[in-house]
Amino acid sequence: MLFSSVPGPQGLYDPAFEHDACGVGAVVDTQGRRSHGIVADALQVLHNLDHRGAAGSEPTSGDGAGILLGVPDELLRATVDAELPAPRPSADGGQDEYAYACGLIMLPVDEDARTKAVSLLERITAEEGLEVLAWRETPVDPDGADVGSVARSAMPHFAQVLVAHPERTLAGIELDRVAWVVRKRVERESVEQGCGLYVTSLSSRTVTYKGMLTTDQLPLFFPDLRDERLRSAVAVVHSRFSTNTFPSWPLAHPYRAMAHNGEINTIKGNRNRMRSREALLGTDHFPGDLQRAMPVCPPDASDSASFDEVLELLTLGGRSLPHAVMMMMPEAWENHAEMPADQRAFYQFHASLMEPWDGPAAVVFSDGTLLGATLDRNGLRPCRWWELADGRVVLASESGVLDVPAENVVAKGRLRPGRMLLVDTRGRGLVDDDAFKSELAAAEPYSEWLHAGLVRLDELPDREHVVHTHESVMRRQQTFGYTEEDLRILLAPMATSGAEPLGSMGTDTPTAALSRRARLLFDYFVQLFAQVTNPPLDAIREELVTCMARPIGAEQNLFHPGPASCRQVVLPYPVIDNDELAKLIHIDADGDMPGFAATVLSGLYEVDGGETALREALDRVRRQASEAIADGKRILVLSDRDSDARWAPVPSLLLVSAVHHHLVATRERTQVALVVEAGDAREVHHMALLLSYGAAAVNPYLAFESIEDMITSGWLDDLEVEQAIANYVKACVKGVLKVMSKMGISTVSGYTAAQVFEAIGLSQEFLDEYFHGTSSKLGGGGLDVLAAEVATRHRSAYPANPTERAHRRLDVGGEYAYRREGELHLFTPETVFLLQHSTRTKQRDVFRKYTAEVDRLTRSGGQLRGLFRLRLEDRTPIDLDEVEPATEIVKRFATGAMSYGSISGEAHTDLAIAMNNIGGKSNTGEGGEDPVRLVDPAKRSAIKQVASGRFGVTSEYLVNADDIQIKMAQGAKPGEGGQLAGKKVYPWIAEVRYSTPGVGLISPPPHHDIYSIEDLKQLIHDLKNANDAARIHVKLVSSVGVGTVAAGVSKAHADVVLISGWDGGTGAAPLTSLKHAGAPWEIGLADTQQTLMLNGLRDRISVQVDGAMKTGFDVIVGMLLGAEEYGFSTAPLVVNGCIMMRVCHLDTCPVGVATQNPELRKRYTGKPEFVENFFWFIAEEVREYLAQLGFRTVDEAVGHSELIDAGEAVDNWKAQGIDLTPLFAVPDVPEGASTDRHRTKSQDHGLDEALDRTLIQLAEGALDDARPVRIDLPVRNVNRTVGTLLGAEVTRRYGRHGLADDTIQVGFTGSAGQSFGAFLPKGVTLDLVGDANDYVAKGLSGGRVIVRPPEGAQFTGTPGSPDDPDELHTIAGNVIAYGATSGEVFLRGQVGERFCVRNSGALAVVEGVGDHACEYMTGGRVVVLGATGRNLGAGMSGGIAFVHDLPAIRVNEEMVDLLEVTGEDDDWLRHVVERHLEYTGSPKAARLLDDWENQVGHFTKVMPSDYQRVLDAEQRAATEGRDPNEVIMEVAGG
Repeated sequence: MLFSSVPGPQGLYDPAFEHDACGVGAVVDTQGRRSHGIVADALQVLHNLDHRGAAGSEPTSGDGAGILLGVPDELLRATVDAELPAPRPSADGGQDEYAYACGLIMLPVDEDARTKAVSLLERITAEEGLEVLAWRETPVDPDGADVGSVARSAMPHFAQVLVAHPERTLAGIELDRVAWVVRKRVERESVEQGCGLYVTSLSSRTVTYKGMLTTDQLPLFFPDLRDERLRSAVAVVHSRFSTNTFPSWPLAHPYRAMAHNGEINTIKGNRNRMRSREALLGTDHFPGDLQRAMPVCPPDASDSASFDEVLELLTLGGRSLPHAVMMMMPEAWENHAEMPADQRAFYQFHASLMEPWDGPAAVVFSDGTLLGATLDRNGLRPCRWWELADGRVVLASESGVLDVPAENVVAKGRLRPGRMLLVDTRGRGLVDDDAFKSELAAAEPYSEWLHAGLVRLDELPDREHVVHTHESVMRRQQTFGYTEEDLRILLAPMATSGAEPLGSMGTDTPTAALSRRARLLFDYFVQLFAQVTNPPLDAIREELVTCMARPIGAEQNLFHPGPASCRQVVLPYPVIDNDELAKLIHIDADGDMPGFAATVLSGLYEVDGGETALREALDRVRRQASEAIADGKRILVLSDRDSDARWAPVPSLLLVSAVHHHLVATRERTQVALVVEAGDAREVHHMALLLSYGAAAVNPYLAFESIEDMITSGWLDDLEVEQAIANYVKACVKGVLKVMSKMGISTVSGYTAAQVFEAIGLSQEFLDEYFHGTSSKLGGGGLDVLAAEVATRHRSAYPANPTERAHRRLDVGGEYAYRREGELHLFTPETVFLLQHSTRTKQRDVFRKYTAEVDRLTRSGGQLRGLFRLRLEDRTPIDLDEVEPATEIVKRFATGAMSYGSISGEAHTDLAIAMNNIGGKSNTGEGGEDPVRLVDPAKRSAIKQVASGRFGVTSEYLVNADDIQIKMAQGAKPGEGGQLAGKKVYPWIAEVRYSTPGVGLISPPPHHDIYSIEDLKQLIHDLKNANDAARIHVKLVSSVGVGTVAAGVSKAHADVVLISGWDGGTGAAPLTSLKHAGAPWEIGLADTQQTLMLNGLRDRISVQVDGAMKTGFDVIVGMLLGAEEYGFSTAPLVVNGCIMMRVCHLDTCPVGVATQNPELRKRYTGKPEFVENFFWFIAEEVREYLAQLGFRTVDEAVGHSELIDAGEAVDNWKAQGIDLTPLFAVPDVPEGASTDRHRTKSQDHGLDEALDRTLIQLAEGALDDARPVRIDLPVRNVNRTVGTLLGAEVTRRYGRHGLADDTIQVGFTGSAGQSFGAFLPKGVTLDLVGDANDYVAKGLSGGRVIVRPPEGAQFTGTPGSPDDPDELHTIAGNVIAYGATSGEVFLRGQVGERFCVRNSGALAVVEGVGDHACEYMTGGRVVVLGATGRNLGAGMSGGIAFVHDLPAIRVNEEMVDLLEVTGEDDDWLRHVVERHLEYTGSPKAARLLDDWENQVGHFTKVMPSDYQRVLDAEQRAATEGRDPNEVIMEVAGG
């Protein structure tokens, strides 16, 4: 990459996995008046967003900052030695157009290379019919800006170039089209000629200044930005937070058309499809053949840069900026019942032209005349805006970024999911979202085009249904490697229930590459998932923003939309049954639909030909695919049917991906849809892979035939074939949706070809050929291995001895549960016995037998580390007495996060007691902690986990922690939330979790306050404020690129990062996740250590590792790979009695470990001393290894990966190609960076400057003796987490009950930063006059938070005004009262999305909410006095909401009932509205109270049906004189 010191791939580090996030802002004059004041205001906005950016190990080298402006004509005319063409009036009445284009160029520092680059640019400019008017040395001042040495090491030379048409006949966008061709050619050809340059911008309308700078360095580095002659009507600013510390000047934002805060999760598919579309592109808007400017998306560009390239192309090609953005980032139109029909048609038509660029994003865009901003369909980035009386509009990631007197604010609002803010400086000003979208929707007859073009699958004629014999089905089952487990554990439950089956206790079987058994190609791939840098989506509660339907067929020229553009077939689901496939194959059987013609390409090869025959078959099918396209075929069905004794099936995944990438390379991909007829596909993971590598639809025909065969043979009773098939499809589709959502992808059309997987055990050469863009860090096998595995399965179906066929049966499997003749497991009856016997009898010799057997199984392929050996010959051993004692080593041990609820109270307590006794740490898990144990030093868990459900997370919970762990993901199911079956939610569990007894609990897949890396930084800051003595952990799951995420975590000031392996996990998880998500911890840990070292960040953060750790060898490997702390979960449970029945999620644990059932808990036989014995044994083993390696302490050994080597290969031919050397690489640390291999210093959390330090001083009287105090202070957006340090001090001194109400009253004026009032305890009241940002009252723990606008503000209006002014007033941001457990919130105005998500005890009153309000709510009460968004009440199982004028269509009624407000509810509600009026002075509350008898009838009571059931059970128990707990669990089925 140009002007970058990002290192190339080395070891496990790869710069391709870097991520970034940021803050964005903009200022615009709605009348188009240019001024320097707009620029100065924008720079002030940028300054106030500094906390959203970051710097690395060197604070003066920022991650990036920039500004996009209108071309500075006055400045340029005064500073260049050339006469510039006179401006000309714009044809559309907007600002004058310029007949010259200004480019800001990053040039090589080397003078010869720079001269060559300048000459190249001038030559290409002339070839494209333009001339260079002048060059200007752009003034820069790195010294005055105090730019650090890291940023300077890659700093380019800056210059500006001005170009024009020789006749001055081109101006505005017409000139920009030619300039675009110049830029594309110059950037590509300069790299080819070794004089690479980067064109920051080249336009007659806009210019971008940016660099690897901090927000405050930007105007100091570029003196132009401080020059009063630099005037603009628009300004867009951006502050970047990267996961690395390496300078890369081109990666700063804004780009040429936009600034982007987010991640594009579908980027690989988007780029591949754009590459294919290039062959079809053509338009008269550009002179000459466009192919000279290709590719549209350079291969090394970031996701944001690629988005910008396509956005710029679409606008230059004739679409307006809003049109192009709506096309690339469509709102969630598919399930939007209230969307106007014409807008729906607009979106549906464009879905045939282009798939969504999907992911969490706030995009701010401008062409110098229009300025707009939009959010992704899920609303996963914040964006607030203000309209000012002087004609300015300000928008930013936060409120309060510009100091504006309240009386000058006309309106305050927020961007909503999928909606757009648009300012047209040509006189229209702030344009209504519906208005311009209606204009665009009416521009073409989209509905007519859709009616004429789209064909729905169910409209096609039925074809013959074929039923196969049991013999045929079984033979093919063996051909494709089916086992009895596949039928019993996978297919049968899916066909019966329509849901993917669950499992528990993780996995302890080998990866495909280490297994001695023939495995399917699918098993070599593992799912990627979102963690930290972008969130997984909630496919369960927020399904309305997802879409599994899609059009398939040929695409047309993007620049010429018309009826032919949507001549496609609409599939309701991406998984189709055999009859539906027959419809597609024969779609043109009558010759009346030639535009949809389909053909079947056979994917068979001669099995005896091995690798060569397999390769030839792939070449043949790829050739046939191109021939079919040339012949007019538009649907290609890739089939592995009809194998026999001679012909074997090509693995369907290989077949699909090979053809897909071939067609991408030939740029034919968008001319055809790929459908796969696959006999090997049967589980969710298989479907997801096939779609992700290019299939538009999957027909797992043998799975359907197997289900039909199970029914006809009597295996599945009382089930009709049609229903079973429908159930199986439903399970597959829901499962694929969940896999998509793990990666933050909402639509199946965006997911198709997105390639969100990594490979383990396949060679990179093989992947480059057939799965281009997929990584495999450790290499492995190729076609030779796959051909051999196919042959093994084939021999099972067609044995050489014909007599074997008569007695054949399916293989038993043994993948999901131990079977003696099945797959290898590490926990066997023998190892379980040895572990329990040794720890219960304290016999170390028996423990040695246990570790010897586990290590033997590990070396047999059970774990990747089984391939390792310690290089003892490189070290001089020392006497064991010289090694630090076990008492020191055990302090580094922790038990894993197993919640109270998932395991019994006895087991949970014993783990805590044991760890406290030895000086280690136990972990609460995400279920909170029993209040009695919470303050008991002997029984409390030292590590308090904070997960997305926030169960039991109170101020008291956090204050009583040594460590606080943020669970971003867990090994068994990364990208998904925890789940606890209703039958395990006994009343005592519900009490600790602040939930409803007997009702199942699902944690949201994302933390709703972590949608990006800067959000994680905020939560770390919040929790450090909640307990400044605790270390803050971040738990990640091992995956490709996790090291870059860990670097971001370090930059976000976490104290500990935990890398968790894929194989751990004691909780319930879908089998797809349990087996196919994440990577071994050895990979993730090594990646983390290497990346932290490269970035100079290793010295400030501790690294912990966990995941199926069982022996001292596991610990020493983790130590040498870079961890200084070690976690154990499953092994301690086994010690205390677990026998690996894997039924934890069913509450039927026969030994009382993982159950809440009082009768089963009586069988529990564990004791703390058993666990203590285990850890003492492990510590002694570690000491022995340290002695052999010559290390006296753990710290000496940490990170010495050079002392590990690849041992003798497993006796398994599949493992021969694995290259372990990247795991053991020691990175080349940049000069000047820390070389420490473990933590040697503490993070600076910046709490000394916190506003709360002042609050604590001023509240001394209340803190000392509970005397009431009143404090008044100003507050700004840079004051984050206000009230939390103070609240923590109250909790420390007064416990969970806090102080009397209003003991400490704090009045604020201004705009509060994020997390205002987080975890506020009882007795503290925060009263803010102004507004607030996201996460107000997060984790509220009894305090009171009031937010109201200033008196006299224009938008507060007067009672009775025709337009309700509160509709124009956003008082606070998103995710208010997240996880609140008690207390009160009164908000006078509207708020954003996910209001009161996971509220479990607080009262919250508000005057309008966005989408997903009261989501996952389990307690408390909510009163909404104004408008609501969609999906209110999703997953609401407790508490009650009262909503004024609630449209039922906006309620998710799956778990709630809508009732009238009567009786006691009427009185309670009126009292609450009266209090709202008292606290906030709300005109809306006053109007309601003045007409209460009428208005109370306008309220709807939103009542969770589960909560009502519990209330009814309690009433029944009282009537019958029974134990309420017993009756409640009876009703719950527990």
